[in-house]
Amino acid sequence: MSGWLFIIFLLLLGGLLSTLGDLLGSKIGKARLSIFKLRPKKTAILITIITGGLISASSLSLIILVNRQLRLGLFRLGDIQKQLQNSRQILIPLKEEREKLENKIRDTEQELIQLEKSLFALRSGRVVISSGQSLYVAEINSKNTDEIEMQIEKIIILANQYTHNLVNPKLREVRKTLLLRKNHIDELQKTIEGGGSWVVNIKSVRNVLSGENFVYAFPEITENKIIVSKGEIITKVPLKKEELSRKEFGEKINLLLSSSLAEMKRRGSLTKEIKLRSESLEEVRDFLKENKKTNFELEAVSLRNSKTAQTVIVELNINYINS
Repeated sequence: MSGWLFIIFLLLLGGLLSTLGDLLGSKIGKARLSIFKLRPKKTAILITIITGGLISASSLSLIILVNRQLRLGLFRLGDIQKQLQNSRQILIPLKEEREKLENKIRDTEQELIQLEKSLFALRSGRVVISSGQSLYVAEINSKNTDEIEMQIEKIIILANQYTHNLVNPKLREVRKTLLLRKNHIDELQKTIEGGGSWVVNIKSVRNVLSGENFVYAFPEITENKIIVSKGEIITKVPLKKEELSRKEFGEKINLLLSSSLAEMKRRGSLTKEIKLRSESLEEVRDFLKENKKTNFELEAVSLRNSKTAQTVIVELNINYINS
């Protein structure tokens, strides 16, 4: 039943019942009937009241019978409110999760935008500092808190100067470009105060473009230990008699030095290159000019004890191999 028809029906029903009640009250009044020992006038009023109650009861019954929503609202209102409250309680953590997810999506979008910019800048040659690039390396060894603070401060100042020169080389005035988190510096100091010899490596967090105002970095601390000892053979490569041309010999030397650098990195060295004593290269060449009819083995031999942050210096050594 449509709403308008339902309203018209209720109006007609109410009018009909009220008319019947009025007629019934009038007849009872004229007949001077008495109920419950009441006077005829009061009896007529009572009948009119009962009739009005019947009108309301019949109207309400009809509404409840026809309208399911009203029926549920009257008899299950408490349950519905309880369910609604429970639903709201469930929705609270879901809303929080949604907000976290939206924030994560926004952060990811920003990272993607930054990555696109970095890729574009990388292709155009505008990236001056790569993600994870070492900005400054220094040895530090002390148990005195004041000395440690001074050394860390000096390291940060020098790292900032180096970073500034990379990012804004045209600006003569050195600005505060390098940013490190305070808790990282506190952890760094706490580790050093525990004793021992350490190497501090300031590294960039992300790719940095030329002209940027700030460079975010973090300190990496490594135990300062001897990586290679004096006289130790780091790596060796075979050199066959058919590989004695200048080009092939040069390739073997490059392979030997690259392998030595990889081995130093594997052991924990922070060095960026392997230095070769140039005289040893000439000595090997002179030796090979006189001995071309056999196979050899080239060795990279360390010339000193080298610690974590120190450059490794090697010389070439050559040995015969049985054909």
